[in-house]
This record gives sequence, structure tokens and C-alpha cells, in this order.
Amino acid sequence: MEDKKLIFSGIQPTGTFTLGNYIGAVRNWGPLQDEYNCIYCVVDLHAITVKQDPVKLRQNTMNAYALLMACGVDPQKSILFIQSHVKTHAELSWILSCNTQFGELSRMTQFKDKSQRHADDVNAGLFTYPVLMAADILAYNADLVPVGGDQKQHLELARNIAQRFNQRYGDFFTVPEPYIPKVGARVMSLQDPTKKMSKSDDNPNSCILILDDKDTVIRKFKRAVTDSEAEVCYREGKDGINNLMSIYSTITGKDFASIESEFAGKGYGDFKLAVGEAVADHLEPIRTEFDRLSKDKAFLKQCYTEGAEKALRYSQRVVSKVYRKVGFVDRT
Repeated sequence: MEDKKLIFSGIQPTGTFTLGNYIGAVRNWGPLQDEYNCIYCVVDLHAITVKQDPVKLRQNTMNAYALLMACGVDPQKSILFIQSHVKTHAELSWILSCNTQFGELSRMTQFKDKSQRHADDVNAGLFTYPVLMAADILAYNADLVPVGGDQKQHLELARNIAQRFNQRYGDFFTVPEPYIPKVGARVMSLQDPTKKMSKSDDNPNSCILILDDKDTVIRKFKRAVTDSEAEVCYREGKDGINNLMSIYSTITGKDFASIESEFAGKGYGDFKLAVGEAVADHLEPIRTEFDRLSKDKAFLKQCYTEGAEKALRYSQRVVSKVYRKVGFVDRT
């Protein structure tokens, strides 16, 4: 790989990406390929910390892989693979588990949240998966990790684990830094703009999926919750309009002042329609490319097989050195 900083990022195969996934993360992955060495991963091992239908998980994993390519990730520029295809992640996770404190894991807010949501299946994997996330990152000695607000705590744990390992066994792991994208907004629910947009929301109108057709996208934006003022401007207390303005700004590149001027004297109906059309038109090439890739199963298999081979070669060098440092007998 070229002498550039290395970025690692992964995404769970839990169905079609939302507009929030796209704007907050995946949209940036393509452009990063020109500036960094990028390793991207569909993290199917993480997905099974909650109950999954095996047939759906397999299909969602394939869809997520194809969607990443449709969104601009190029397997010729990046290493793009499926997590369960690369054994070093699980191997390193055990070593790192033995360098992680129980108290650290018990403080993870996502564990507390998911334990409440999945009270019938609070399994050990749900508790320890931040260590697997650390292994995902440290197996490649990644310099940078793009993180949203809900993952900052996990990256901080990965940093702590790396530092603790380095203190015990000598400097080895790169301590990863968060990568904060220059653009991108936190996308909120269209029906409750105080909450993050989520595909698990009970109200289907709250969430835009990036494979939604144009009519569906526009209909959902038309139903978006706003306020009673009928003035398109960004200010405190206007959560619904602020969310729509953030989305429109990210998609069109217009700043808030320009958006306020564009819709001065116009009603919310005009604004919501404009946002819906801009988003739908922006997503159209992604839907088209996804449809094309999904039909070419042989090409997808070739890409994810080659990606896994590259990832294994890279990470095996790191993990072999870790095994030696902790005192395991060499296999060869």
C-alpha cells in the first residue's frame, strides 16, 4: 500500500442504509480513497450480538457490500471485505479481551441501551463486542477511524486497550485517532427530530432508506414534522426545519444563508418538496448502480473474495507479531 495514513471503518449489515448512514458516514468513504489507504468492512460478526434471521443476514450482508460499491467504494482502490471472512479479527479479539478490564466494558452506554432493548438475549457477545471493534481497528494498525457520536466511547476504549498493550509488551500498536469529516450532518428522524434517524423506528415515515424510490422519498419529506412558524430559517427551537436544512445543505452544498434566501416568503410545503426532490435525485445513481451490481453475483463474489485475501495478508502480519509478543509458541 502507498505511504499514506490508514483509515479503517466498518458498517453493520442490518438492512438498507438510511440517509443518516449515508450522509454521516458512507458518503465520505469514496472521496477518502484518494487521500488515505482505506480498509472498509461489512461487520457481520458484530451483527449477531442481537438475534438475526440467517437468511436475512446473508442477504443483508451481500446488499451492504454492493451498496458500499454503489456509494463509491472502489475495491481496486480500497480493501473492501466481509468481516467473518478474515479470521484474524476474532483471533486478535481474544488477546485484546485479556487486556481489557470488566469495568471498562460495563461502562459502555451502548451495552446498557441494547440490553434494555433486547432484554431476552443479553449475551456475552453484546458485552464484549467493543473489544472486537478494537480488534477490527488494531489488526491493521489503523491511524484514523471515522466515528459518529454513538461510537466515540468505543474508539476511546480501543485507544485505551492499545496503550495498555503497548505498556505491557512494548510499543507496537498505533493508537488510533478519530477522523472527523469536513462535511456531514447528524440526520434526525423526520417524525421526531429530537431523535437520530433510525431504520428500527416504528414509524416508516421517520426514515429515508437510500434505496427508496423517488415517490417514496418525496412523500416521506412531505410528511416531515416542522413547526407552526412557516419560516425557513435555522435557529434554536426549530428542530424539524433545522434537520431539513442540514440535509438540504449537505446534499446541495448550499449554506444556511443561501437556503433562507431561496425560500424567503415561501411555505414549508415548497421547502419540503425541494428537499425531497434534491435527495431523491442525488440517490438515483446509487439505486441504479446497486441494481446493476446486485444482478452480478459472480463479480461481487470475486470482489469480496479478493478483498478478504488482501485483508488477511495485511492483518496476519500484525496478529502474528502480537502472538509472539504475548508469548505464544510460533506455529512455523
